[in-house]
Amino acid sequence: MDLWRTDRNGNREFTGGKESWEAAALQAKLCRLFCPDVEEEWVADDDRSCYNCRFRRWTAASFVCKSPPTNI
Repeated sequence: MDLWRTDRNGNREFTGGKESWEAAALQAKLCRLFCPDVEEEWVADDDRSCYNCRFRRWTAASFVCKSPPTNI
């Protein structure tokens, strides 16, 4: 199952929503660009979770990943 889609602005949006705790943790473990946000912004119990990443930007239904391009 693909957990990402491209939104109308070209951003990668997580399709799991805001409560797919295990999926968000697994995606963060697979991501080489994961960067933890300040602890005050964490929402997941797992330290390494997309929900706790500095590059996530919340949307109404989920979040988009704003990590830098991997080709730089």
